[in-house]
Amino acid sequence: MVSQGSSPSLLEALSSDFLACKICLEQLRVPKTLPCLHTYCQDCLAQLAEHGHLRCPECRETVPLPPAGVAAFKTNFFVNGLLDLVRARAGGDLQAGKPACALCPLMGGASTGGPATARCLDCADDLCQACADGHRCTRQTHTHRVVDLVGYRAGWYDEEARERQAAQCPQHPGEALRFLCQPCSQLLCRECRLDPHLDHPCLPLAEAVRARKPGLEELLKGVDNNLAELEASRLVEKKSLTRLREQAARVGTQVEEAAERVLRVLLAQKQEVLGQLRAHVEAAEEAARERLGKLEGQEQVARAAAAFARRVLSLGREAEILSLEGAIAQRLQQLQGCAWVPGPPHYLLPQLELHPGLLDKNCHLLRLSFEEQQPQKDSGREGAGCQGDEETPSRRQDGAQPQGRDGAQTPKSDRAQTPQEDGAQAPKGERPKSPQEGRAQTPQEDGGAQTPRAGRSNKKRKFKGRLKSVSREPSPVLGLNLEGSGLLPRPIFSCSFPTRMPGDKRSPRITGLCPFGLREILVADEQNRALKRFSLNGDYKGAVPVPEGCSPCSVAALRGAVAFSAGARLHLISPDGEVQWRRALSLSQASHAVAAMPSGDRVAVSVSGHVEVYNMEGSLATRFIPGGKASRGLRALVFLTTSPQGNFVGSDWQQNSVVVCDGLGQVIGEYRGPGLHGCQPGSVSVDKKGYIFLTLREVNKVVILDPEGSLLGDFLTAYHGLEKPRVTTMVDGRYLVVSLSNGTIHVFRVRSPDS
Repeated sequence: MVSQGSSPSLLEALSSDFLACKICLEQLRVPKTLPCLHTYCQDCLAQLAEHGHLRCPECRETVPLPPAGVAAFKTNFFVNGLLDLVRARAGGDLQAGKPACALCPLMGGASTGGPATARCLDCADDLCQACADGHRCTRQTHTHRVVDLVGYRAGWYDEEARERQAAQCPQHPGEALRFLCQPCSQLLCRECRLDPHLDHPCLPLAEAVRARKPGLEELLKGVDNNLAELEASRLVEKKSLTRLREQAARVGTQVEEAAERVLRVLLAQKQEVLGQLRAHVEAAEEAARERLGKLEGQEQVARAAAAFARRVLSLGREAEILSLEGAIAQRLQQLQGCAWVPGPPHYLLPQLELHPGLLDKNCHLLRLSFEEQQPQKDSGREGAGCQGDEETPSRRQDGAQPQGRDGAQTPKSDRAQTPQEDGAQAPKGERPKSPQEGRAQTPQEDGGAQTPRAGRSNKKRKFKGRLKSVSREPSPVLGLNLEGSGLLPRPIFSCSFPTRMPGDKRSPRITGLCPFGLREILVADEQNRALKRFSLNGDYKGAVPVPEGCSPCSVAALRGAVAFSAGARLHLISPDGEVQWRRALSLSQASHAVAAMPSGDRVAVSVSGHVEVYNMEGSLATRFIPGGKASRGLRALVFLTTSPQGNFVGSDWQQNSVVVCDGLGQVIGEYRGPGLHGCQPGSVSVDKKGYIFLTLREVNKVVILDPEGSLLGDFLTAYHGLEKPRVTTMVDGRYLVVSLSNGTIHVFRVRSPDS
């Protein structure tokens, strides 16, 4: 009876890439199996061997090289059998487009046989109809299984062919392996059985399999149990990481809100103190104007009387002087007795008093504390640590003393403190206006050091408002805070638009962005297998056709061409979709980042921790490992871009850092500090001055680094509408384009400090 199909597992093995070498991407030739059970071509493994060992390209396990070389690794007879089956189904001599009989040349001396119509599964030969009929009529071959060739080529007899297939002895061609030498654990044919294994206990293969298969199945069952435990642990780890990221996002929002509240209160205090200062100066000026008016009037009267008396004494005659002598004397005496000067002015000179906490470099208005994640059964209380839960000293990891329930958030009473209580200045000599103002320290009369008021402790007041988080990354402390100083580029919102088009069957998943043409961008939508064109205003300009079956991942625009990665291949196509060339990349990497060089005629791609640069003809121009060979296997560049200065900037998920290197692979800067908030670095873009814009998806931020990779501060946050940003690109060095997880694109104009 004819079998109408093979088992799903066999069909899957024959139709999938199971029979392809993961190094050369071709069908396996002389398959050799490593101890980690990964199989490769013998020649491919020989190229990887160095210094007495080799590293598996897939699991990265280091394997010692046998003394006899790569050829001493176990030959994979299972793969060999499947390869023989594949070759038999697709091979055979051709005569007028049809397979030829294998027995006719042996019987009649003809150079080629007649058209084959059947196949003997035991002999593995294609037969014509006459030879097939005779094959069933001989004593030696009457038990052979002869089947229809068309059905065999269609795969109907794969299982039966596998059962009748015999592994061939590598030392004695034509001899099937039939025995297992128990002491040597070696497969033997009849010739091998005679010498040197004649005295060794041997078992037929079927009996040996029956004896050893239960043990292997038991071991496999144990591995299956371990896999179930690993999967459960992986799910728990992913849930814990999700909780961490969600909690970090919540705490990040709380930090932003708390900082905004503190800034609002501080600015209100600033306005109030400046108002008090202006009121004090205006009152003093008003009083001074009144005194100056009186002094000017008295001065004018005295000056006029003195001038009259001086004129009379110098020009008058005796009779005239004597006649006016009494009036002049009386007036001069009257003016001399008048109080000319009201006394020295009593101006209260203002001085600024700062709260001691503002002068203390160890004082932190905001601080993170850390606690262990609670078991899943307590997940209902997730986030309660941010609402004022008490902390025990054993759980605190920042070295601070435990606080009460009011220490989790900044209390409302603290936020409503008067300016004097928070360090604002009251004019010297004035009485406090309230008990809170009375608690403020006053400077000494000579403006010297501050002294505490009598009866109060000189301990510095502790600031409240500590925030809890499950993140274990410390809060970033920047050596030079340039935010708000006007020294950093600033974002100016330009527009926002969706990328889902009417013909899309699924929601967009943007995995690549790049500038394209004049004020346009090219969007790689992996979910819809499309490269879409948009203007910076959000106008849809059409699509660049991609080869059928390709899902573009990362994309870069060159001069008159488009390069993109899809799976384990790098493609270069024209704007009309014509494929110019494609190159195979490493299969051990899930995705490959692509970036255009500043010259526009070369493309860089990240492959297994190193960077490869191809020219427009598809030839490999250069290849290097960031940091040199010492870093080989220690980096995983998931995102890659280039700067106008010709440097490479990549997000290294292996080192959890942002690395900057020159065109020769020398690392000129690397950042892996607390400014990453414990997140893996995301997409990177560089403006025309070399500033690096780094995406942190988990905390909804785009931070900015200097050209050497030092963190400068935040550029975009959730307040700019960022919700799970994925990929960014820089257009004309002035426009930062940010794609979100929901397929929306935001465009920001980057305003330089000197513009």
